[in-house]
Amino acid sequence: MKKDTIYNRHLLPRLRECLSDSPVTLVHGPRQCGKTTFARRAGEADGYAYISFDDDVQMKAAANDPAGYVADLPERVILDEVQRVPGLFTALKLAVDRDRRPGRFILTGSANVMLTPKLADSLAGRISILRLHPLSQAEIAVGEPRFLSALFGGKIKAGSANRRLGQKLAGRVAAGGYPVALARKTARRRTDWYADYIDTLIQRDIRDLSRIKRSDDLLRLLTAVAGQTARMLNVSDLASPLQVSRPTIREYISLLSQIFLLEELPPWHSNRLSRLVKTPKLHIGDTGLACSLLGFDGAGLWKDRETFGQMLETFVYQELRRQADCHEDAVRFSHFRDKDGVEIDIVLEHKGRIFGVEVKASSTVTNKDFKALRKLRDAAGRKFAAGVILYDGEAAVSFEKGLRAAPVSCLWEMG
Repeated sequence: MKKDTIYNRHLLPRLRECLSDSPVTLVHGPRQCGKTTFARRAGEADGYAYISFDDDVQMKAAANDPAGYVADLPERVILDEVQRVPGLFTALKLAVDRDRRPGRFILTGSANVMLTPKLADSLAGRISILRLHPLSQAEIAVGEPRFLSALFGGKIKAGSANRRLGQKLAGRVAAGGYPVALARKTARRRTDWYADYIDTLIQRDIRDLSRIKRSDDLLRLLTAVAGQTARMLNVSDLASPLQVSRPTIREYISLLSQIFLLEELPPWHSNRLSRLVKTPKLHIGDTGLACSLLGFDGAGLWKDRETFGQMLETFVYQELRRQADCHEDAVRFSHFRDKDGVEIDIVLEHKGRIFGVEVKASSTVTNKDFKALRKLRDAAGRKFAAGVILYDGEAAVSFEKGLRAAPVSCLWEMG
């Protein structure tokens, strides 16, 4: 794979739609996920100028006189890494209120500025927000993301043939989706890139957001979370080895979430069941980053079956998130677990219907593997639409109405 590989991002139609009716469009996501390339390719044909606030001269000029800076901007402009100049948002609001033509500003950000109430309120009703993730497997494979449409449309048919991936699946999980990391030829070179990447995030982006005193604790926490990905959030377990307080761990988790390195998956709830666990799950933002932090390449991950199971669950969750953010309709994500330990990895809500997704690292599925999905079906009642177990197999198999197994490779190879 060449370093100059240009990927077709599946979010592009959504961006073009936003530019057609919104004065401001924000594309945010983790640093190095491809936001700048994505925004510049989208704006190239329409003559958008480009300014990056990673340029300290531009950043200082904008921070010193936000109103004057915005007034002097070209008619259409991409403002890159806008979270570095939070004072710009009020000036953008005033400019938009004077001229509400759509497509004026494309903003990109490596931190979720919408989590800051004052900034979010300043552009309310004037901004469209898109989340760009690291590359999906369908983008890497130059395919179309059809799995969610098939799931929601009841089109995962029994007999669909895919190939078993085996250790190659672990290799995909360990490689992750960052374009620059994927351009590295060896796992060792990817690990080196991730180490530099994390150091840059902590030394620059985190310090832009918060003046923490012990930045080494953030790296240790991120490594601990990598080992706990796809598990229930337990602040005490994370705080103990770091010898910091629970409130401090909570603050660090919020910071790492704000720069898109962590995600909390909320619990699903129902009035039909009172014994549901209300604790969120933690997922790291990209399995390539997680495996690098833990020292796993594909071969090592394949041998450690427990860690592989966790990473595969996060891998599938992130693949579904990447497809959902390109989907025409909103999709809500949660997880299901009751106090008896019955759990479903991922619950999706789409147009008022409930779908359950379980993830298995093995190549076989049996009838008893559907126990949790049946419990979700009972709890959701008429809202339940379908449940699927994604496994490393070769064929989609129907076990009973609404419950089936399908190869995990359907996420990027569904015809």
